[in-house]
Amino acid sequence: MAPLAALLVEYGESHQNPTNKLVHWVCVPLIMFSLLGLLWSVPVPGAIQSISPWLNWGTLIMALTLVYYVRLSGRLALGMVLVWLAMALALRIVVGATALPLWAICLIIFALAWVGQFWGHQVEGKKPSFLKDLQFLLIGPLWLLHFVYRRLGWRY
Repeated sequence: MAPLAALLVEYGESHQNPTNKLVHWVCVPLIMFSLLGLLWSVPVPGAIQSISPWLNWGTLIMALTLVYYVRLSGRLALGMVLVWLAMALALRIVVGATALPLWAICLIIFALAWVGQFWGHQVEGKKPSFLKDLQFLLIGPLWLLHFVYRRLGWRY
């Protein structure tokens, strides 16, 4: 079995309950979004910021994660780039649309989404996969995206 297929199967073993799956469809993207926002909020050196407002700790982590995703599946990695672009644009909109600092909004979303994740696993009756292996924190988004690809009839 290919490494990606094995990781998706192993991740899926603790995500069989329909309620837990639904929770993951909501909470995993919220965690990604909020984590990117939190990283986006960390100040970067002025010289880097002057190059582009898009260069920040969030985009750095996206780039590093992309390297890992490309090793697993170039096609899913491309899909994740599109997801991240949508999230980055949404973060820019949030920054301009609220008086609250981005980090505060994202911290609230992050905390609530993790509460949801742990509740989903309580319903499932199984521990989250990342407690066994931290790389499953990166596999969760791919696990969701692979369902989208399958629904569309796309190979991954």
